[in-house]
Amino acid sequence: MVKALDGVPGNGWSVGVKAGRHVILAVVTMVLNLNAAYAQAPQLRVLTHSSFDLPKPLLDAFEQSAGVKLTLIKAGDAGEMVNKLILTRAQPIADVVYGIDNALAGKAIAMEVLTSYAGPSARSPSVVSLPAPLVPINFGYVALNVDKDWFAKHKVPLPSSVQELVTPAYKNLLVVPHPATSSPGMAFLASTMGAMGESGALEWWAKLRANGVKVTKGWSEAYYTHFSRNGGSRPMVVSYVSSPAAEMFYAKTKLTEAPIMSLELDGLVFQQVEGVALIKGGKQIEAAGQFIEFLRGMPVQQALQSTMWMYPAVPGAPLDSVLRHAVPPKRHQTPAPDAMTVRGPTWVAQWTQTVLR
Repeated sequence: MVKALDGVPGNGWSVGVKAGRHVILAVVTMVLNLNAAYAQAPQLRVLTHSSFDLPKPLLDAFEQSAGVKLTLIKAGDAGEMVNKLILTRAQPIADVVYGIDNALAGKAIAMEVLTSYAGPSARSPSVVSLPAPLVPINFGYVALNVDKDWFAKHKVPLPSSVQELVTPAYKNLLVVPHPATSSPGMAFLASTMGAMGESGALEWWAKLRANGVKVTKGWSEAYYTHFSRNGGSRPMVVSYVSSPAAEMFYAKTKLTEAPIMSLELDGLVFQQVEGVALIKGGKQIEAAGQFIEFLRGMPVQQALQSTMWMYPAVPGAPLDSVLRHAVPPKRHQTPAPDAMTVRGPTWVAQWTQTVLR
């Protein structure tokens, strides 16, 4: 209860109002100052592929701790992202890049668009590896995914080998992303080269072309436009081993089992490792280094499992229960990074001549 001051009726109420106004003014001033500080905070530009996705509270917490304003520049698929990084190297459009994988690392390193990083994460152990200056953040597996309902409805058996895919039973059923503009597309191509050798792989791709394979610019178009699970006409798509888990997680109605499945066919499984690196010529070097450490932190390592559907690269990170629907394959046919660096451009050129001529 507010008392009157100096015996004047109602004066206590008046003082309370004035005090309240001062508090409100102080709060408004603080908010304005915070907004001004945020507006004046240095900008950290992060170049990513279109699948980069982390919870907003985590990103907000990073901004606050690092004292920066994050600007995320999403540049399409990872292949497109690397191409943009190369095209803008004279005037870099970002300070740090996330999403370059082991299929594209050689290209980025050869074009000298990245620079070294010597922070703690550059020396810390990882479950998987990438050539420096890239720091591993997560990994997954690229493989063939199939729409189980389509195959059951049309009474077509699931393919059990790579050679079956080029037979008439599977004509016009497969969609793949272009290896020059898509990291899953490049991964899929590399797995065939690693398993069959260059001549054997190109011969297989020629048969696949004759069997009606469809090529898209990127993974998103292949999966969300042409895959039959999402309304398209193709019941087979190059995607991730974690895609069935994602379908379960995002289903509008509760499912007892995933509507799609990944196939562990010898010659068509690639272990994809994604990393982060400083961009040569970037401005905010210190903040960019903090962002690298942020991505390697446990909160992000746990969150990315159900936002980007990849496995954590940091040892000891707990696995999300939803990944029980994404069992890692027993084998994969991933070429050595040096082979992809040296032969990758030739593979793409040969593939283009074989499949798109």
